[in-house]
Amino acid sequence: MTPDVVTVPPETPVVAVARLLAERGISAVPVLDKAGKVMGIVTEADLIRRLAGAEDQPVGWLRSLFSDPGDQAARYARTHGSTAEEIMTEHVVSVTEADTAPHIAHLMEEKGIRRVLVLQDGRLKGIVSRADLLRALVSPPKEEGELSDERIRQAVLAAMRKEPWADTFYTLVEVRDGVVEFHGFMRTEQVRRGLKVLAEQVPGVKGVEDNTQPMPTYLYAGM
Repeated sequence: MTPDVVTVPPETPVVAVARLLAERGISAVPVLDKAGKVMGIVTEADLIRRLAGAEDQPVGWLRSLFSDPGDQAARYARTHGSTAEEIMTEHVVSVTEADTAPHIAHLMEEKGIRRVLVLQDGRLKGIVSRADLLRALVSPPKEEGELSDERIRQAVLAAMRKEPWADTFYTLVEVRDGVVEFHGFMRTEQVRRGLKVLAEQVPGVKGVEDNTQPMPTYLYAGM
């Protein structure tokens, strides 16, 4: 996460928030009350919605019959408000410092959002953006001691047994100095690619070498 987060108080003018995002090159800013607790967040989408509100047309009487007055009032406030509190998104998706990068990535994908706040007892600890997740993806994993080749081999085999498309009978696995070597026969090119990715996910694997041959027709007949 990024621990140093730019924040604003709720009474900050909308123009000042927009200028802050532009000058700092950021896409959102949390809104904090006097006690330091998160009230909401103002994003680029909120500011664009506020700008677009100037072109809103009055709701016709027929449409108003089927619209919730509360929703209409809330939209009006967000599209015509002049302070951060009036236009902010109140429902904030948050995580804790203990949540993993895969969990946060899944949350972003599920909610269709670009960042999540890291909170502890309602107080802001940091923010995780898509850029932060990309950095976590490309950064080298923490070294926790070398795993033996045999432990890596057993881990690869265990992972293969969990996948219905992987074949541990005709495809053999060896590991030398952390490099996984596949020998024997491979059914399809798709399986070849799948096994390479599978092996690369196993902790301790330093590389993958495919020394297999295409599956002979006579072996297919017996499968």
